[in-house]
Amino acid sequence: MDHSPDHRPPSARSRRRLLTPVAVTAAAVAATIAAASTAHAGTTLGGAAAETGRYYGAAIAAYKLSDSQYVGILDREFNAVTPENEMKWDATEPTQGQFRYTGADQIVSHAQAHGMRVRGHTLLWHAQQPGWAQNLSGTALRSAAINHVTQVATHFKGKIYAWDVVNEAFADGSSGARRDSNLQRTGNDWIEAAFRAARAADPGAKLCYNDYNTDGVNAKSTGVYNMVRDFKARGVPIDCVGFQSHLGTGMPGDYQANLQRFADLGVDVQITELDIEQGSNQATLYGNVTRACLAVSRCTGITVWGIRDSDSWRTGQNPLLFDGGGNRKPAYTAVLNALNAGGTTTPPTTPPPTTTPPPSSPPPPSGSGCTASLSLQSWTGGFVANVHVTAGSSAISRWTVRIALPSGTVVTNTWSAQSSASTGTVDFRNVDYNGQVGAGGSTDFGFQGTGFGPSGTPTCTAG
Repeated sequence: MDHSPDHRPPSARSRRRLLTPVAVTAAAVAATIAAASTAHAGTTLGGAAAETGRYYGAAIAAYKLSDSQYVGILDREFNAVTPENEMKWDATEPTQGQFRYTGADQIVSHAQAHGMRVRGHTLLWHAQQPGWAQNLSGTALRSAAINHVTQVATHFKGKIYAWDVVNEAFADGSSGARRDSNLQRTGNDWIEAAFRAARAADPGAKLCYNDYNTDGVNAKSTGVYNMVRDFKARGVPIDCVGFQSHLGTGMPGDYQANLQRFADLGVDVQITELDIEQGSNQATLYGNVTRACLAVSRCTGITVWGIRDSDSWRTGQNPLLFDGGGNRKPAYTAVLNALNAGGTTTPPTTPPPTTTPPPSSPPPPSGSGCTASLSLQSWTGGFVANVHVTAGSSAISRWTVRIALPSGTVVTNTWSAQSSASTGTVDFRNVDYNGQVGAGGSTDFGFQGTGFGPSGTPTCTAG
């Protein structure tokens, strides 16, 4: 769980100069081979990771860039950085419409000066929102959130390797469902809307979803998996998934298999916030996590959440690679040895073809104009409905979905559609940008209301 102490939970490959055809002695050949062998064994985390086409990064704080020991380790060992708090909503837009990038700009400038990649963290999250955003809801919050994504991503356009576009949007436990938050209550498509806005604002950056307690195959990680599969099937721009990996004294036995199943969807995977509680097996676990990433070709890098144990949000657990005095720990050696042992080749630069649509969204009957399906998230006194509209065997240019609301239910907010009424039987019609749907294609809209959500099957009529 991404974090600072106040809350819960690549460099380019080295290039070898081409030799002109001249006479070479046996001694010179031997010296060249020895030098090449030495060069391949990286002596720093970032250097060793770069030999496999990956990065090894650290989360850092702008105010610590005045600490010479901290900066010395950072600049020597790492080839990527993540701002701990400086890019979050409360830091970048403390007053609505007034943006402040002082700390974030400082980190980005330092990274650029030292050839480091930057992971942007994070554009939207239910926590660390400014007070003004916490007081918004519905369309006002949706509009403010998308504007925030657009403005921040535009400010850093071309400087960010990967954005954590959305952070921690799934609930813990066995449901595999979305977390109930003010952002979720703006409509189930809020994550999709954020990714589309980020792509438009910074088209060169990789766009990631990031979460915790998703390190093994479990209900929560499967919920994320299903979302990513759906996004890939529908062409929603998503390039990577981040696994925070805040580990205790063990790790899931299916850690590598879990990374691989996401990679098989056609997205990169990244270990984004690694720290491991200090114990007798800390070094072993750090080595195992590193080897798991190296074994998955689309695992593009690892970030530890802090540099020295004294910098960690996990006070007293000493979960990092350097102790409070800046000394390398056994865990550091385990990571460096694992990186130098090598792994898969450089991850692919282009994703494989998208997967087939998930079974939960079957194609409509042949010849039908359109169909609609509804998913509902309810709480006492209210609900959010997401409606999935699918064209039949022919393209459509407009659609209308009719939904019967229970007595006493009132629609208070609608997005990506126009509604004919707020009570009773309501017709939801497309807006200008989502009326044209190709044969077999789909689009979504949603609405929020008070009372009980609809229980009947919606009907769809194509224009």
